[in-house]
Amino acid sequence: MKADLSILPLRLEAVSYASDGTALLQDVAFTLEAGPRTLVLGPNGAGKSLLLRLCHGLITPTSGSVTWLGPALQRAGTHQAMVFQRPVMLRRSAHGNLVHALRLAGLDASAARLRADAALDRFGLGGLAKRPARVLSGGEQQRLALARAWAVRPQMLFLDEPTASLDPAATHAVEAIVAAFHAEGVKIMMSTHDLAQARRLADEILFLYAGRLIERAPADEFFNQPRTREAQAFLRGELLW
Repeated sequence: MKADLSILPLRLEAVSYASDGTALLQDVAFTLEAGPRTLVLGPNGAGKSLLLRLCHGLITPTSGSVTWLGPALQRAGTHQAMVFQRPVMLRRSAHGNLVHALRLAGLDASAARLRADAALDRFGLGGLAKRPARVLSGGEQQRLALARAWAVRPQMLFLDEPTASLDPAATHAVEAIVAAFHAEGVKIMMSTHDLAQARRLADEILFLYAGRLIERAPADEFFNQPRTREAQAFLRGELLW
């Protein structure tokens, strides 16, 4: 799935975001390279979802910059995808949802239908192709959202707590799909509130607290020897205010 030319790295420099005079993210800076799965952790309200939306380009920072640095940076808008906690499904069939996304990505009707078929089969959804997407179960909708992302051949995939409302079986299925994306060379940036999930999936951790990035570390280091007292308390399950 990886293209010859990459949109990565992705660099954030002094990124801040405020709403109605309230600072929600402050002076966040890091660079993401291709390869490691980056999981974003932090207590509720830390800014995890906001950070992913800023990286994906859904919103613009109040100050600072979000910049794609790779040789294919001009195609960054079409070489990335995002899957949300509650997938956005159009009022059409499962197959139609994929075809619509692929048409927007520039494929002609015939190519879009063929790739949609392949994506549904790839994620075990072929039997649901004609079902209205909005009547699918939560787990099926999330798999469909991931199939839709896979179909557009992203180089980077943002995942905002994609299993937060799913049962264990559906969570396992989504995690397997995320692992498959990674194996195919897609850069993963994912937020989660589930520490066990982060241990299973993460190569590196970004830890947010009160709108600031206060720790970045390889996953093993973060879980075994967190440097900040906030991260230590978070891993102990203490409430952070």
